[in-house]
Amino acid sequence: MAKRINVVTMGCSKNLVDSELFLSQMAANGYQVVHDGGVSDARIVAINTCGFILDAKEESINSILEFVEGKNNGKIDKIFVFGCLSERYKDDLIKEIPEVDGYYGKFQVKKMVEDLKANYNMSLSHQRYQTTPAHYAYLKISEGCNRQCSYCAIPGMTGKHKSIPMEDLVAEAAALAERGVRELLVIAQDLSFYGVDLYKEQKLAELVQRLAFVPGIEWIKLHYAYPAKFPYDLLPVIQTNKKVAKYLDIALQHCSDKMLQLMRRNITKAETLDLIQRIRKEVPGIHLRTTLLVGHPGESEEDFEELKQFVREMRFERLGVFPYSHEEDTYAGENYADDILVEVKQLRAEAIMAIQQEIALEINSQKIGSVLKVVIDRREEEYFVGRTEYDSPEVDGEVLITGQGLEIGGYYQVKITDAEEFDLYGEIV
Repeated sequence: MAKRINVVTMGCSKNLVDSELFLSQMAANGYQVVHDGGVSDARIVAINTCGFILDAKEESINSILEFVEGKNNGKIDKIFVFGCLSERYKDDLIKEIPEVDGYYGKFQVKKMVEDLKANYNMSLSHQRYQTTPAHYAYLKISEGCNRQCSYCAIPGMTGKHKSIPMEDLVAEAAALAERGVRELLVIAQDLSFYGVDLYKEQKLAELVQRLAFVPGIEWIKLHYAYPAKFPYDLLPVIQTNKKVAKYLDIALQHCSDKMLQLMRRNITKAETLDLIQRIRKEVPGIHLRTTLLVGHPGESEEDFEELKQFVREMRFERLGVFPYSHEEDTYAGENYADDILVEVKQLRAEAIMAIQQEIALEINSQKIGSVLKVVIDRREEEYFVGRTEYDSPEVDGEVLITGQGLEIGGYYQVKITDAEEFDLYGEIV
């Protein structure tokens, strides 16, 4: 048990990749590794924290306190904390939770490995201990962000945008494919900026093309494009390359010109509408996922009504909405008053989702009778549960399939027989 470590991951898929890299280092040093285990699963625990918004910070702190209680009860010997929360609030955490044996920033994994009396192996810097199901994996193509959105503390935690060299990413994708990964979920804080720092121009389209050449890869899905200065050369790649899913995650946040300016998004409503129109025109059938932010300082009822109408007219296939969180060390936190009640923010978020549920049901209902390619993720009671090329794990809907003998990670042609707001039902053709 002394050589067993439990790595707990909070927050986003980018953090998950960091945890997998750390797990790989520890496994190479002879440790037995556990991911997202409980208090009694290992004598050493490393918690990868999220420090983005209030709810995420509270969840990370509660997790730390849970394991501290386990340490006080003699079930745990050592606790280490790393990631975004530790990067952002290290000094405060040391004072408030001194029972933790070590706090490390987001980019101090090497030091944490060495403090665990293990050797950090540079040759493993892009090799991962995979925690996702064997058939899909996240591929993080950059760190940091150069944008200065008013509400976001991420640039302060992660620094400037730093692209990972294309050759390294292709090699990592090939290594994943050799282990059985068939779906790459390409992630970054800002996909649109990829390559500008290394190659002096946007290189996302070229990267995606090169990833599509990796043998064994079946689907590539793109997450977190930024609308301002969008790389339009990506669209022909999505349209013509069968391995690139007709799916794009692009966070728009708002549509009102006033709010876009207050949010420092560097785009106008007219430009946003042109962007959406062009994407849909150049890639017919694409499913767009977006994220909206409500309750930002200055958002009037008129701005919110404009946003609701925007959602009705744009008919996004996938949409999430978050109430604004007033964060220190952000432009909004330093320069705007948090002038909208928490209850109002929540009501606005619920109103947007109510509109989206109707749209999602209408869009899903149109799929009844069609035959879609589906990957199987798991078995659940009487159904096999899978996803189409228009769905990413954790954030999108699923397809519930009746039948027998399907292979987890296998791809099948499925006839859609029924639909709900977010899920489809089907049978194997």
